[in-house]
Amino acid sequence: MSRLPAAKRKEQLLDTAAQLFAVHGYSNATTSQIAKAAGVTEPIIYRHFPSKRDLFVALIERTGEQTISLWEHELRTAPDPAARLKRLIRANPMVTNRGRGVYRVIIQAMTEAEDPKIQEALKHHIARLHEFLQREIDLAQEGGQVSKRFSPEISAWALIHIGLGYGVLSALGIQDHAKDASGMHIQDLLGRLMLAERYEDEA
Repeated sequence: MSRLPAAKRKEQLLDTAAQLFAVHGYSNATTSQIAKAAGVTEPIIYRHFPSKRDLFVALIERTGEQTISLWEHELRTAPDPAARLKRLIRANPMVTNRGRGVYRVIIQAMTEAEDPKIQEALKHHIARLHEFLQREIDLAQEGGQVSKRFSPEISAWALIHIGLGYGVLSALGIQDHAKDASGMHIQDLLGRLMLAERYEDEA
């Protein structure tokens, strides 16, 4: 067993746990399995996380931070609020190489985990994403690039609802679930509904 700095060991345990949770689900994966896969003893896990629940909550929290970082990275060179919003529409963390597995775990947890602490972590995770999206939509509306017909709050919820559905169907391997016979993609539909001709300008 190699010795790693505490921060790196914690990240390794989270990465390993995400892989096992994706295969076995939160309920069925054990800390013993996680320790074995990580090449450590079980007490090492409890040195960093008091329980499997705390490990899972930390995984949810890290996923939220990574998603925000992904979005901020995508937006760093966008010239205006319309371009920022278009990039957000296309940056679904559920279908990225890094995010695909961990979001599968989170979706499973939404349906199988009744633990109040986990439910609270899931609610906080979604709330952070909603707050970020709402702020971006508000900026685009204030800049006159998005219609004020619908509030930033409900528009942000629409992006989250559609993004979740898109991610789930992608994970299920549903062919052509996000486009029609003409090649119109659901992302393009959202962009044109929200940005009209400005979406075309950025295409």
